[in-house]
Amino acid sequence: MSKFAVGKDAYGISDRSGFRYRLRDMRKEWNGLLVGKDEWEEKHPQIQPVRRAIDAEALRDPRPDTNNIISVTVSFPIFNLTTLLYQSRAPQAQGVVGTVTVSVS
Repeated sequence: MSKFAVGKDAYGISDRSGFRYRLRDMRKEWNGLLVGKDEWEEKHPQIQPVRRAIDAEALRDPRPDTNNIISVTVSFPIFNLTTLLYQSRAPQAQGVVGTVTVSVS
């Protein structure tokens, strides 16, 4: 296994400013830059993403209500685009909402 030299009098160059510092006085930042003690900055808390709690929205094994299914048929009149004359088919509409009870008192 290899060892590193002690280098008590070694110098290093700052990645931020290019100034020369003693290697033992340099610090590594959160982004990997090796800088002098006076240039070192702590990681700002807003850079760290905040974990949010996830709201449960989906249901396990949902069963739709099949009593409220409505079928609707809609047809529109057909126009002859060359003469713009109305064809003999009348518009049709059909819909079912449910039962309506009216009582007069």
